Amino acid sequence: MPQERAEAFDFWGPKTLIGPQLKPGDQAPEFSLINGKGETVTSQSFAGQPMLISVVPSLETGVCSTQTRRFDKELASYAGQVALVTVSADLPFTQNRWVNAEGVENQTVLSDHRDMSFGDAYGTHVKELRLDSRAVFVIGKDGTVRYAEYVPNGGNEPNYQAALAAVKEATAS
Repeated sequence: MPQERAEAFDFWGPKTLIGPQLKPGDQAPEFSLINGKGETVTSQSFAGQPMLISVVPSLETGVCSTQTRRFDKELASYAGQVALVTVSADLPFTQNRWVNAEGVENQTVLSDHRDMSFGDAYGTHVKELRLDSRAVFVIGKDGTVRYAEYVPNGGNEPNYQAALAAVKEATAS
């Protein structure tokens, strides 16, 4: 039975998160997500390169949209050096519509909708809503977690400066 963390995320009231709370030094779990064409994309697609994973409840909300656009802009200078992946449980069609409307170019937007396996592995699956919570992970080239932030309130943005500092460190090593 997967681990549950009661009242770990506030999104219209306290919610339970399913999965472990990752921390720096942990091995990054494998994942399998869906791209905008309905194809499966796994963590192996990004093996050997640093990665920032930005997790949002839904791209079509204000804070999630802001977070996704901000990381897209901030990591533009790392194109080809760092994989930027945004994960939500939105349907791939919704994600495509949002990406095309917003013009984000520097990231891969993937859906956890099919089975919430990413959320279960990374500890972001909101049990009561079948969404992912807000979180940010930086994974090193060696597949270890370099930075993990679970934002406790859905209305708050992540610590961009800390995440970007971890990206800078991950690209230097």
